Amino acid sequence: MSTVYLALGSNLGDRLQYIHRAIAELKACGLKVLKLSSVVETEPVGGPAQDKYFNAVLKASTTLSPEELHVITQTVEYQLGRVKKIINGPRVIDIDILLVDDIKLVTPKLLIPHPRMLERSFVMRPLEEIDPALCASLKP
Repeated sequence: MSTVYLALGSNLGDRLQYIHRAIAELKACGLKVLKLSSVVETEPVGGPAQDKYFNAVLKASTTLSPEELHVITQTVEYQLGRVKKIINGPRVIDIDILLVDDIKLVTPKLLIPHPRMLERSFVMRPLEEIDPALCASLKP
């Protein structure tokens, strides 16, 4: 079993519902959610002018490989109606893989740890809520 951390965000439609639906879909795909942060409202970062986001981070255990997990997160986004038109544009749901155990992975489709997570308070605040020791270990 691997321990994974995922970031979830939504800024279109019923933002809270999309986050909860994404979590339910991830559970249905075999992820066992161990901890879930509070949902925080944040300003968008990058991209065009858009509405505020709801963001959360979850810690889960899974037998999926990072590549399999990536396929699952992309599938869940698609099933919930995400359409990728504009880079950093508005979205009904965004699911990013932050960490998988202590794996470092670089492929054309997947970078683990997530390359910009330490720069993003909308990731680090919820992550620190559920695992302060991990956050302390990530700081340079």
